[in-house]
Amino acid sequence: MSESNNSSLEKDLSQLKCHFTWNLLLDENRISDDLENAVHEQIKNLKTEFKATMCNLLAYIKSCRGQNEGALECLQQAEAFTQEAHDAHQAELRSLVTLGNYAWVYYHMGRLSEAQTYVDKVKQVCEKFSSPDSIECPELYNEEGWALLKCGEQNERAMVCFQKALERKPDNPEFTTGLAIAVYRLDESLPRENLIDLLKKAIQLDSKNQYVKVLLALKLQRMNKGDEGERLVEEALEKAPHATDVIVPAAKFYRSKGDLDKAISLLKQASTSMPENFLLYFYIGSCYRQKILKITQENKNMSPNEKQKLVELIEEGLYHLKRCDKLKQNYSNTRTFTESLENIRRELEKS
Repeated sequence: MSESNNSSLEKDLSQLKCHFTWNLLLDENRISDDLENAVHEQIKNLKTEFKATMCNLLAYIKSCRGQNEGALECLQQAEAFTQEAHDAHQAELRSLVTLGNYAWVYYHMGRLSEAQTYVDKVKQVCEKFSSPDSIECPELYNEEGWALLKCGEQNERAMVCFQKALERKPDNPEFTTGLAIAVYRLDESLPRENLIDLLKKAIQLDSKNQYVKVLLALKLQRMNKGDEGERLVEEALEKAPHATDVIVPAAKFYRSKGDLDKAISLLKQASTSMPENFLLYFYIGSCYRQKILKITQENKNMSPNEKQKLVELIEEGLYHLKRCDKLKQNYSNTRTFTESLENIRRELEKS
């Protein structure tokens, strides 16, 4: 490809609406295994119509890591899920992000003619639905919004994307869910009652979204409506018993309630699906520490048997905190929590 053609290709690539142009602030050194594992989990657990979105994101992650062959495989999966989940009209619109990602991956591989082929395919879809060079549609805003939600603290940008999408399709379940999650994370962007209404609307439009049910439960709990929230959590866990994105916030609900045994059980369940997620081990260790501190404060005169059981709890807590530290050194309060449990153990040994 001549220098002028290459310059033209680069200009076209920069105008595509896809993960490579959305300023997701990711690079090879900033992508955690936890992010990739979480995306894999969602591909496994989400309904078919949402899988393509996650496959596109996974392709971007792999390309950022230099794994471009793997990225192409993810894009092939995205194409298949899109065709399976949508009619021909919607599939073409939703293919724009995938086609743009294809162009960028081939560009990074140095396969410029193939990159140009995919740029041309994007232009063909745009010409069919809008203008020769670009297209503004809610589906594209939606895809950008979900990518921003997954890639760090960009919830405000994500919120704006979903709001733009909803201007065109105000009762779309996918767009409403995205907006509800973005606003939930921003927390103070709407008055609390408005956020409750938004979460309820998302559930009304998509009653099978168990994650949003748990988010609503957490908000209700903060409003002293824990009983109503717990019913939602129980329903979500019953209908999505293996979905880690449901299990982990459910554990947060039970920890806030004071049911530490339930929280620990749920977090351990999640850790079997994501064994390299350091945060899960930190949360488990933190729950053990909270339970241990409660016991030591409430029972000053423990029997030898009670002391032995407490030592066993301490060992469990230390095990998980040390696993966290091994996976992510110097994370947050890991060392402080570890030292406090070791101090309690030493005091028990002296008494």
